[in-house]
Amino acid sequence: MEEIKEQPEVTKKEKKPKTFRRGVLTGVLCSLLVMALILGGLVFALRGSLGTLADLNLSKLQYISTLVHHYYYEDVDEEALAEGIYKGYMEGLDDPYSVYYTAQEYEDMMIDTTGNYAGIGAVLTKDTTTGQVRIVNVYDDSPAAKAGLQADDIIVSVDGHKGQSEDLDQFVHYVRGEEGTKITVQYERDGKTDVVEVTRAQVEVPSVKYKMLDDAVGYVYLSEFSDNTKDQFEAAMADLESKGMKAVIYDLRFNGGGLVDSVTGILDDILPAGTTVYMEDKNGERTTYTSDDEKQINMPMVVLTSGNTASAAEIFAGAIRDFDYGTLIGTKTFGKGIVQTTVPLSDGSAIKVTMATYYTPSGECIHKTGITPDIELEYQFLGGDDETYDESLDNQIQKGLEVLHEELDK
Repeated sequence: MEEIKEQPEVTKKEKKPKTFRRGVLTGVLCSLLVMALILGGLVFALRGSLGTLADLNLSKLQYISTLVHHYYYEDVDEEALAEGIYKGYMEGLDDPYSVYYTAQEYEDMMIDTTGNYAGIGAVLTKDTTTGQVRIVNVYDDSPAAKAGLQADDIIVSVDGHKGQSEDLDQFVHYVRGEEGTKITVQYERDGKTDVVEVTRAQVEVPSVKYKMLDDAVGYVYLSEFSDNTKDQFEAAMADLESKGMKAVIYDLRFNGGGLVDSVTGILDDILPAGTTVYMEDKNGERTTYTSDDEKQINMPMVVLTSGNTASAAEIFAGAIRDFDYGTLIGTKTFGKGIVQTTVPLSDGSAIKVTMATYYTPSGECIHKTGITPDIELEYQFLGGDDETYDESLDNQIQKGLEVLHEELDK
C-alpha cells in the first residue's frame, strides 16, 4: 500500500521554508486489473479480468494508427505510442489517482515506498531557468556526506553526464546504481569547481526528524509513512522519552501520505484498543485496522496539519481526533479519503487503481472535505526577512507549545 512521494536524489523535499510550499499529494494502495496492450503491426491485445470491451473500437485505433504512420512528419516511436495507449486507458477513468506506470516510473515509485535505495544519499533539484542541478539536502552518514558534498553544491556532472544537459529524472539514474560501485562527481561551491569520487551504498531515507523543543516537549516531524517510518518513529520516541519528554508535537504539515500499514502501525503504538480506520469497496466489503493495548503513549499531544496533510497523514490526524487523544492545530487537511491498489505487470510496468473509500474511527468520510483542526491557525513566520527558519519562529509550533504547557500545568 503506497503513496508516491518526491524521490530521493530527485526533487526538493526536506528543507523547511519560511512559507509552506506545495506538498506532494498522491495516492495509496493496490489493483483489480492487469492490462497488457501490445502495439506493433497494429495488434491490440487485452488480458486479465476486464469484463466486456464491446465499446472499445479496435478498428478505430487501427485506422488512427494508419493515419499517423502515413501523415506524421517524423519517424514514429512505436514503444512511446504503446505507452501512451496504456496511460490513456487509465486516464479514461477520470481519476487522478488511477494511473499507469512505465517500468522506470514504477521502479522510482517503489524506491520511494520502501525508503531504501542504492545511491549517494542526496536530495537534488533542478533550476528551471539555469538548468543547474543543486543539492538541497545531504542525509547524515550518507556516501555524499562522507565525500564532503553539502547542501547548495551545484552538481556539474556525474561520470561525464552534465547536469544542465540532462532531464532531472535521467540524471538521477546516473547517480543511483549498484551498491559498492563508484561515481565521479564534479561539483561547484562558492564559484570553485572540484571533483570527488563517491561510493554508492544502501541509503535509508529519513522520514522522521525529532528534537526536544524545551525541557518537557518533544517535536517529531513525519515527512511520509514509508516502510521504515515505524522503526524510525519508535527510535525517535524512545530517545525523546529518555531526555525527559512529557508531551509531544507531531508535525504532519508536509506529509502527503504513504503506506496504510505504516501509519496504522504507528497509531497502534500511540492509541488504546479500538478501530483506527476502516475501508469499504464498491460492494460494501469492509477492511478494518485496529490498535491494541500492548503499547500506548500516555502524554499530552498536538498534531500540526495543513492543506498538504493528505491521505495516510489524514488517517493519523483523524484517529487522534476521534479518540480524543490530542489537539489538532493548523489549517484544514487536503481531503484524500480514497485508497488505491497497485499491481505490477510482467514487463516491469504497473497500474494503480482506486479501490475503496476510507473512514475515520467515527465513520466520517473526509474525501474532498478534509479535516478541520481543533484550533484553526494560518502559518506565519515570526522572524524577519534576514532570519532563517527555526521552530521558535513558527507560530503553529509555538501555539502547540502553549497548548501542551497548559495541559502539563493542570
